[in-house]
Order: sequence, then C-alpha cells, then structure tokens
Amino acid sequence: MTYTLNKFAAECHDALKADPGQAGRKKVLESVKKALKDDEFIREYLPDTAEKERNIIYEDPELGFCICAHVYKGAKKGFPHDHGTTWAIYGQAVGETEMTDWKVVSPAHDDEPAKVKLEKSYHLKPGDAHLYPEGTIHAPLRDGPTKLIRIEGVNTDRLKRSRIEPV
Repeated sequence: MTYTLNKFAAECHDALKADPGQAGRKKVLESVKKALKDDEFIREYLPDTAEKERNIIYEDPELGFCICAHVYKGAKKGFPHDHGTTWAIYGQAVGETEMTDWKVVSPAHDDEPAKVKLEKSYHLKPGDAHLYPEGTIHAPLRDGPTKLIRIEGVNTDRLKRSRIEPV
C-alpha cells in the first residue's frame, strides 16, 4: 500500500495542528484527494464487505477529528443537514454523488426546524473532494453504489444538530 491510514492521519493531524482554520482544512482536503487516488487504500479501507455504511477508521486522540469510510451498496437519498458546530470534507472514491447545497430561509427556533431552499446542485465524481464549513447545509443523492471518505472536524455522533426541512 503506497498511502497508509497512519500516513494519511498523520498528515491530517499535522495540518490541523499547525492551523485548525481554513488553511489547515485545505491541506486536509489535499490529503483526502491523495487517498482517493490510491486504489490499494480504497480497497483496504472502503471494502465491498463493509457491514455498516459509516465506519470511523481513525479518531484523533488530541484534535478529535475523524476519518470515516462510507460504503453505500445501493441508491440512497440524503436529506438536507449540517454537521452542527463542525466542518466536514467529503471525498468521492467510487461512484457518483449528486450534492445539493441549501440556503436557510428561516432558522431553527425552539422546537421548530430550520427551513431551507435549494441553492445549487453539483456532482462529486471519483477523485473529487469538497470542504463543507460549519453550518453549511447540504444533501447527497446516490443513484447506485458509492464509496467515500469523509473527514469530520469532530465525531458528529457526539454533536447536537438542528432539524432541517426543505420548503
């Protein structure tokens, strides 16, 4: 394997340790693109035999970011969501994902969900990676099997997120 998980995680850690802001995240984006070009890395960490759609393959003990391997065996429609108070990078390894970006029309209030409207649509193809800053609302649509690497600024399992509804 030419690009190992340890090397990938170390590059992400070093970039975010040096600059946890936009510049560090852009370096992480470049490391994601490097991983997406490595067929052995994809075979090892995004196997067809994955039992779950989302698998955390690395969680940084110091900075808290996660490297997730996503394996979708069929079509799947995601709904508009954000990543709470953190950012995410999506890297398309196999298949194609239509991504939609959404604009807040009415923010969440008390028990009411945020209302959003579609702003734009674009496709992530193998090798493409995209950074979603905090608060960015997006939704994926997959017409068939897909695999992706996603970096989360922190493990989103531990975050509270607002409910979001399209209008």
